[in-house]
Amino acid sequence: MIQISSGLRTHFESLLHEKNIADPYRQHYLKWLRYYLDFCSKYGHPAPKQESLSFFKEKLRQKRQTDMQIRQAGHAVSLYYEIIRRNTISAEPEKKTAAVKAPCITCKPEGGIIRRNTLSAKPEKQTAGAKTPLITAKPEDGIRRSRVSEKTEASVLPLQTLPSDSESWKSVYTRLKGEIKVRHYSPKTYRVYAHWLGQFQIFTKSKAPDSLSDKDMTDFLTHLAVSRHVSASTQNLAFSSLLFFFRHILKKEPGDIQSVRANRRPYIPVVLSREEVDLLIKHLSPPYDLVVKLLYGCGLRLFECLKLRVHNFNFEAGILTVHDGKGRKDRTVPLPQSLCPELLAQIDKIKDLHGVDLAAGYTGAFMPDSLLEKKYKNCAKELIWQWFFPAIKLTEVPKSKELRRWHLHERHVQRAIRDASQKARLLKRVTAHTLRHSFATHLLQANYDIRTIQELLGHSDVKTTMIYTHTIQGRTLKEARSPLDF
Repeated sequence: MIQISSGLRTHFESLLHEKNIADPYRQHYLKWLRYYLDFCSKYGHPAPKQESLSFFKEKLRQKRQTDMQIRQAGHAVSLYYEIIRRNTISAEPEKKTAAVKAPCITCKPEGGIIRRNTLSAKPEKQTAGAKTPLITAKPEDGIRRSRVSEKTEASVLPLQTLPSDSESWKSVYTRLKGEIKVRHYSPKTYRVYAHWLGQFQIFTKSKAPDSLSDKDMTDFLTHLAVSRHVSASTQNLAFSSLLFFFRHILKKEPGDIQSVRANRRPYIPVVLSREEVDLLIKHLSPPYDLVVKLLYGCGLRLFECLKLRVHNFNFEAGILTVHDGKGRKDRTVPLPQSLCPELLAQIDKIKDLHGVDLAAGYTGAFMPDSLLEKKYKNCAKELIWQWFFPAIKLTEVPKSKELRRWHLHERHVQRAIRDASQKARLLKRVTAHTLRHSFATHLLQANYDIRTIQELLGHSDVKTTMIYTHTIQGRTLKEARSPLDF
């Protein structure tokens, strides 16, 4: 990926400030500029020429980016053209330095603007003295580039004049981040809340935060439902974000706003048969086949599976410990005995990769808590803290310039499952969560009691687990009769 020169970055960030681009959007603008420069370098289009923008947008459409994303990318590139017109900086980006790929146990990068990983069974060899390739995107815990989920992006407001970057709204985002951290909420929660707060800021035209009222909140949520036609779950997500904003940032208790909370329709999950699960796995290559086996065999959520580390596995006791699951809860699930040989082979690969990383002088794996690393200085380099499904490349932390390793990206797994489902010609909509639904349903079919399944899934309320009773066919030996008639 082309790196933005320090001079261009400084001028671009200055122009973002001049154009009143709000803080939550600036990372996205820098991202689009990097993608544009990389696209021009790869396909031979002159970056300073405005004709190149139409080709770039067409490539984004081929990559199935949303209309909102394409408009935002076009706006970011137009600011780059403005910098060139002002003759403040050279139009040429920094050239990429040659690098040799490190051995990987996950996947190879494929071509395109947005680098993704494809399936790979064999690691590549590394020449002596070569540096491990780097990526400079920030990871999802706040060091890599933040990314809003596809469901959220599909329902955002149209790109218009972005909100004023006033000091009052700057402090709002700072306080929001602080309130989220104090409660130890997930970084993903902050990104989603900040996203909807930004949309609310656009809708109210950067109205002073202290003057916002219940009516503004109600009008915004009504606009989402009536004009934007968002789903009930998306509307409720925006509702929760603004409710947190009013209660903990503005210190106001909203009045009667329950009328704008959407009622979700009952949903019966899609479940695969055991034969369909086996067929899906058959069309997957490493490491995605092992990911899917753990999703189905242990009933894990996708993020729980990808955040597994070496120390989570207890092969002697046959137990897998899930730390910081949904709601930051821990639980244990039984390890599938038939999967143990593959799991041990994966750990051997991790040991080899860990040795290569240490030789390359990396700082360690990204840790779940900065306090843990402060207390134990070298824990990030220890084998037990390495990701069970590591990313292919080391990540360069922008501020400290440290080299660290992140885990396999969720989108790579989701894409692999979708492609495998198409190759297997399954007649159901298959996602990573479908395997968790199948896990619960098959246990219920095997006459496991509902409370046991609740504990294995990590549900707080048994009502959540009860939805799986609708996925199996009822079995009645006799017609329903009153006990008085027996």
